[in-house]
Amino acid sequence: MAAALPTNIFSGILGYPEILPSILCFVFLLHIARRRGPIPTNWPVFGMLPALISNVGRLNHFVTEILENTGCTFLIKGPWFASANMDLLFTCDPANINHIFNTNFANYPKGDKFLEIFDILGNGIFNADNDSWKEQRKSTHGLMAETKFRNYVITTSYDKVRRGIVPLLDQTAEAADGYGRGVVVDLQDLFLRFTFDVTCILVMGVDPACLSPGLPVMPFAKAMDDAEEVLLYRHVVPSVWWKFMRKLRVGEERKFARAWVTIDRFIDKHVQMKKDVMTKNLNTREEFVERNPDLLTSFINGKTYSDKFLRDTAVNLMLAGRDTTAAGLSWFFFLLSKNPEVESKILEELKFNHEGKKFNDQLDAKDMSSLVYLHAALCESLRLYPPVPFEHKAGVQSEMLPSGHNVEPEMKVLVSLYAMARMKGVWGEDCLEYKPERWISNRGRIRYEPSYKFMSFNSGPRSCLGKDIAMTQMKIMAVTLLQNYKIEAVDSDLVVPKTSIILHMKNGLKVRVKKRVEH
Repeated sequence: MAAALPTNIFSGILGYPEILPSILCFVFLLHIARRRGPIPTNWPVFGMLPALISNVGRLNHFVTEILENTGCTFLIKGPWFASANMDLLFTCDPANINHIFNTNFANYPKGDKFLEIFDILGNGIFNADNDSWKEQRKSTHGLMAETKFRNYVITTSYDKVRRGIVPLLDQTAEAADGYGRGVVVDLQDLFLRFTFDVTCILVMGVDPACLSPGLPVMPFAKAMDDAEEVLLYRHVVPSVWWKFMRKLRVGEERKFARAWVTIDRFIDKHVQMKKDVMTKNLNTREEFVERNPDLLTSFINGKTYSDKFLRDTAVNLMLAGRDTTAAGLSWFFFLLSKNPEVESKILEELKFNHEGKKFNDQLDAKDMSSLVYLHAALCESLRLYPPVPFEHKAGVQSEMLPSGHNVEPEMKVLVSLYAMARMKGVWGEDCLEYKPERWISNRGRIRYEPSYKFMSFNSGPRSCLGKDIAMTQMKIMAVTLLQNYKIEAVDSDLVVPKTSIILHMKNGLKVRVKKRVEH
């Protein structure tokens, strides 16, 4: 935890000298854990917690190393002084995943412990279970499936790319540093701004204009980033620790509390604005709803919901829409910069399939469906760098998984999508390679892979409702940028995953941009 405890807490600890040896012992074990092999040592009293804490900054790689050496499933034993559910069962075994997410789905609800960790999401669709979840999923799916909303997604995304991203990259491409080279821009930051603007428009009907000249700071976006980092820490430390810090408002939990206030202030403001304007337009509500196809308008128009429900729904949809798509785009362009042959094949596909169209024309749904290689390249990027690298489950009843590991009630089961992509037994000897061809069948179509093997859009009854929307947005961005620019990553060795529940890049994606000449 980054922040130090207040002086009065240290004074309290020093008042109990018998605690100091335990603290010193734990610090010593942390030091040793950094130097040991991939399999954590199960220490007396502290269990495997020292190895977990010392590797939390590289958690994805740490878990991958463990699962690679233990047959895809491994139990991290918690400390003796914590509750039994501090044991963490990590797995990337497709058989286990299929069992948990499909075959025995009913035994793995989100539950109280999940809700406790993700309390900031309230009773929204990510936290909900049983009838509440079914009702929210049915309502949200119905609204997202409407043709009007799908068209709204396409027009909004194209508008933001052309009026927001393109002018900024044009300006960047024309500028030069003191050495005559193109200036460096953080492409991940631009993607996050793009998805934030688009998601705000689609969810709440408001444009925060994050891509305006000068790239204004958005407190809400920063608050979401902070909250996501803390949510990851809550998974790997004993709950008594973070609850104690939450009570005292220190360390990571102090940052989390501040983020929560900022998020609520932003959402509550726009929910109230939407309700007020719809009340003023009661006599012409049907016309108003037709002109405003955003999800919040549709929810308010559908039936009477509490402000709490509207707040929770908006926060859940904002998290789903902004972060995952931006992360997917960032890793896609990073991989393209390292694999120019893939970029060339995508450009050839665009030229071959749309020779009659003008350069940079808007593609319709039919055009997009013909871009098989682009679709494969996006799937391959999502496989290697899944925007949500972990899925968290907990069983209600004791049972044995297909791997032979026991799951006890309330034991955390963490499914590592990141590790699964790097398992030769799952994806073959070339699993570490970026190969879109693995997604294309002999007939030139997209090869089907079961969702419990390719989990970027989850698996089973809780599969992602926004899958098609996310793929559409990524294709719009990919086609526009690849047709207009040559993008070169700078200092690609510094591109590493961030410690968060979303697989952002820790240092951003720094690139130089050149205008592509029209042929």
